[in-house]
Amino acid sequence: MTQAVEIDLAGTVLRGDLNLPAGAFGLVIFAHGSGSSRHSSRNRFVAGVINCSGLGTLLMDLLTEEEERVDEMTRELRFDIGMLGRRVAQVVEWAGQREEVRELPIGLFGSSTGAAAALVAAASRPEEVHAVVSRGGRPDLAGGALPEVRCPTLLVVGGLDDVVIGLNEQARSRMSCPTQLVVVPGATHLFEEPGTLEQVANLAAEWFAQHLAGVEKTSRVR
Repeated sequence: MTQAVEIDLAGTVLRGDLNLPAGAFGLVIFAHGSGSSRHSSRNRFVAGVINCSGLGTLLMDLLTEEEERVDEMTRELRFDIGMLGRRVAQVVEWAGQREEVRELPIGLFGSSTGAAAALVAAASRPEEVHAVVSRGGRPDLAGGALPEVRCPTLLVVGGLDDVVIGLNEQARSRMSCPTQLVVVPGATHLFEEPGTLEQVANLAAEWFAQHLAGVEKTSRVR
């Protein structure tokens, strides 16, 4: 089942695309990176692989259409990690009230600055978020939220993305939850090289399947 959804967060309406395979045993919410949206071809590819593993996905815009227009000029909102993290957390809460997904355990997938937003949300919703995956992310931007993250976290970085590798290592050193850093050889920041995005997608699908399957909250979608 695939459907467009509108997520009303106290008057701020975000748009998303919800995909639920038959028998889904979890839901992965995507937090897109700076200047991106739910239409990101890379994240839609990753979402498709995750769907094939039996998990639902929600690709959502973190900014409204009006905010996106402002951000195109100022580039300020895409780096407001506190605000973006709160929105991801609110979407987690929304999913907990949505009939078709409310009983599914939740994971978060963040790319670029969206990874920081995902970690901020995970820190604020420790009982509801059960796994996080970061693709070429900036987890360091989550700042003080890093030590508060409780769920297993996978950090995936391109082997040619030297600066971001260092930032991920710094972030991992501040985290107390189970954390794994995987470096994909020959990949740059956007994983544009042949086969590299497929590696990210497979790693993410395996991580979420491992950490969402069997969670007590789980019930099969009817």
